Amino acid sequence: MNLNGLHHITMITGDARTNVEFYADVLGLRLVKKTVNFDAPDAYHLYFGDEQGSPGSILTWFEFAGAPRGRPGVGDIHTIELAVGSEESLGFWGERLEAKGYTSTRGERSLRFEDYDGLAFELVVADDGNPPLRAEHPEVPAEHAILGLEGARAYGTYANVEEKLLTDTLGFTYMGDGEYRLDGPTRHFHWAYDPPPATRGHQGAGSVHHIAWAARDEDHLDWQKRVHDAGGFVTDVRDRDYFRSIYFREPRGILFEIATLSPGFAVDEDPAHLGEALRLPKMHEHLRERLERTLTPVENPRVRRHEGQPR
Repeated sequence: MNLNGLHHITMITGDARTNVEFYADVLGLRLVKKTVNFDAPDAYHLYFGDEQGSPGSILTWFEFAGAPRGRPGVGDIHTIELAVGSEESLGFWGERLEAKGYTSTRGERSLRFEDYDGLAFELVVADDGNPPLRAEHPEVPAEHAILGLEGARAYGTYANVEEKLLTDTLGFTYMGDGEYRLDGPTRHFHWAYDPPPATRGHQGAGSVHHIAWAARDEDHLDWQKRVHDAGGFVTDVRDRDYFRSIYFREPRGILFEIATLSPGFAVDEDPAHLGEALRLPKMHEHLRERLERTLTPVENPRVRRHEGQPR
């Protein structure tokens, strides 16, 4: 029984409109779902990814309007790595980000930048086997498009000590010096711990809320038992409409989720029109009239571009 790699990473933002503008326009991802937080339905939950909303491409945000900026500390993910196809792509993104008002720093086969909330990203040239998960955007040539999530780095105490929950329970390979790799049947993901900063972290806009690993549907209850048997406090199975989830914290404090591969984001929308209408969890459908009145209107950029085309 193996995890299939990454499913998604979820963050917090204070501004849904700017969130959509940055990720669906500046970065050229597809807004694949516009819904609300199961536990706080007055807050948006926005999903971005490739054309199909494939696990391994998904970045999601809870919007808590006006939330002050957070700061990563012990037990927090501080950098998310996104894949691109070449060093020429790094040059393209450096120029595009600058034109949109965002600074970046070129490294060896990488480009670092922050979003409007201060969340840190690194574009990395990924040529070690992950199939591309690409979205389409008229201003982003296909050869330079973001190709999915490649890795993430977190702050953790004893960063250079092998974490047995990762290796013995979840099936990661320890590469040494705080670095791990999760190999699934078709995709892999790089994971790492870094020594924590001297300053204390706190959650807010720009913070990572949790990271989710992908599992076959038929293995989900077995993963719940395996984590429990390893001493982890794991939740019951929770239906998130587009996948089912269990949650637990790894020993350094980061919230982990294991999510199923199905049913996927097309279960309640035509695949050609993902992310265009507000979709609500069944348990919150009775709130639709109020939520449509009180949530800040957010437009999918694809709808705007389509409406702007000559007929």
